[in-house]
Amino acid sequence: NPMPHLIERASSGRAKCRACTGKIAAGDLRFGERLPNPFADDGGEMTHWYHPACAAFRRPEAWLELDDAALSLIENRDQLAHEAQLGVAHRRLPRVATAEHAPTGRATCRACRELIEKGVWRIGLDFYQDGRFSPGGFVHARCATTYFETADILVRLRHFSPALTDTDLQDLQRELRV
Repeated sequence: NPMPHLIERASSGRAKCRACTGKIAAGDLRFGERLPNPFADDGGEMTHWYHPACAAFRRPEAWLELDDAALSLIENRDQLAHEAQLGVAHRRLPRVATAEHAPTGRATCRACRELIEKGVWRIGLDFYQDGRFSPGGFVHARCATTYFETADILVRLRHFSPALTDTDLQDLQRELRV
């Protein structure tokens, strides 16, 4: 009987978020995903730590398993629950990583299979496998709605690309609506 996932205050500042790789500061809330430890002979468990928002975006099924007591600690729990539900409904949505102007013209779009021209908006993808996130290519921003089966990705892009300006987000919004 596995222990449930948890929300708690970080006891030290040593843990890193598995989704964004940023530090989780001492005293900040963190999400702990409880998983079987593949290296334990006794069927032990391990905990993967995330910022609460990162967990809702990247591990939506686990997020939605939280109980009301754990959720009560999180101020924006309703918005994060909505994002997690979107992530379950649209199976590719948890892959949303970053938004950027393509620095070269060498990457191929995973949606349309064409080259992503230098300078156009592209969305980076991260794939989750065996407890790790790995970069998994890009899609044109204009192909994102088709690839993710929703245009509702700006909250995620703002979260994982904090340097985006309001103008950048407006540009991306236009691309998503194409």
